[in-house]
This record gives sequence, structure tokens and C-alpha cells, in this order.
Amino acid sequence: MPTIGDAVNCLEQFAPPVLAEAWDNVGLLVGGPDWPAERVMTCLTITPASVAEAIEQRAELIVTHHPLPFHPMRAITTETTAGRILLDLIAARIGVYSPHTAFDSAQAGINQHLAIGLGLQQIEPLVPATDSASSEVGGGRFGLVGEPLTLLELTERLRTFLDISKDPGTIRIVGNNDQEVTRTAIACGSGGSFLKTALDKQCDCLVTGEIGFHSCLEAEARGIGLILTGHFASERFALLSLADYLNEQLSGVNVWASRSERDPVRNV
Repeated sequence: MPTIGDAVNCLEQFAPPVLAEAWDNVGLLVGGPDWPAERVMTCLTITPASVAEAIEQRAELIVTHHPLPFHPMRAITTETTAGRILLDLIAARIGVYSPHTAFDSAQAGINQHLAIGLGLQQIEPLVPATDSASSEVGGGRFGLVGEPLTLLELTERLRTFLDISKDPGTIRIVGNNDQEVTRTAIACGSGGSFLKTALDKQCDCLVTGEIGFHSCLEAEARGIGLILTGHFASERFALLSLADYLNEQLSGVNVWASRSERDPVRNV
């Protein structure tokens, strides 16, 4: 019978924990490696809705991008959302594994998928991993867009790849619609910390999920465009492909991406 340990071994070959940021909390967070894992669900974030789905669908392991727990917890009680979720998972004997920033930076991780989806060429990590023998892993990505595009054209290419609605406000940009982009940087999730590096790499644009207001002002002042897809859209697509990958790699295991997961932010 396949076990959580089998899934962990597969995940850690795909996204080695050594690639995770020092502040992160990756790995097996709930459960034991000897627990069975014939049914596995991937999701971006563990929420009450995704936990209810996992329990209803008899999942034995949740592979979540965002860790739970993330920060140290002094108590696990029903008085907090995180506490209630963890108690429900433990009662249902469902394990939790998170690759988080190791998945972001892996050779075939989220940022690489975004860069390929945008059609970038000569793709390199924005911040190469110093403790890896491979030059193809590290934080963020950057590359050439091929024929120069306007900021608005690159935005529409990204919208198509991520299948984001054309409703107003679903993607936000900083910069002029017609400013030229030849080299762009990628940082899934919350990518403000990569802005300086993108500028150092002489990128014309940074694609990320979200970024702070003052970083937007700095980008505008420095003439680098920003494309902000929203945190959810910049990462959720990769949990579908991760489910496909695990199905291929793990014999006798049924893996699916959460069907109940939704972006908590709505445009009105």
C-alpha cells in the first residue's frame, strides 16, 4: 500500500527542501510517513472548504502550497481557525505536506512554469540557489520575450496562459500600456522582494501576484512595468499540474487538485 512516505520522497525529489527560504516551514507538517496515502489532494491553501472536501473525498494526504501550520503555535484549540482545521485533519487522519518556496524555486517549479507559459527565452533564475549544483534552480525567473511586446500585450499573453477573466480589475498593471518590454522577471505569489533584483538584471517588467503600494511607486519611478495577477492566480495553476505529476509518479495513488478552492478576493 502506498504511504505518505512514498509521496514525500517523490515531492522532495521534485522540489528539494534545501531550495526553501530560511523563514519557510516546508515538509511533512501533519501525520506520519507510515500512514497510508492512496488518495491525495493538492491545493494552494488549506481552508475550511478544502478540508471539508478532503474529508468528504476520503483523502489521506493534502499537498498544500502554503504551509499549515506556518508560524509556531502555542496551542491547537477550536478557538482559532488554524486550530480547528488542524484538529479536523488529525481526527480524520489526514496528513499535510507543503513544498512552498521549494516548489517556487525548483527546476520545474512554479516560476519556471510561468516563464515558459509566457514564452520567455533564455530563462534563468533571478536569484540562483547557492547550495545547488544546478544553475537552473533558484528564486524567481527572468528571460527575453522574443519580439518586443508592449506592457499591455504581455499582460494579455499572461491572461491567456493563466485563463484569467477579462473582467475589469482582474489584472492590475503599473506603467504605460504601450511601454516596450524585451526582458521580464517572474516572481509568483508576493514578489516585492524581487523588484531590486529585477532592476539589477535590467528587466523592463516584473510579473508577480501582488506587491505593496510603495513598491509600486518605486517601480513607476524607476520605469519598470509591473503586472499583478493576484496571489491566487499566480500560483493556483501549478497545483493542477502538480496533481498530474504525482498521478504519473505514484503507483496506486489517486491524486486530484481541490475542486472547492476559490480565490477569496472578488472584483465588484
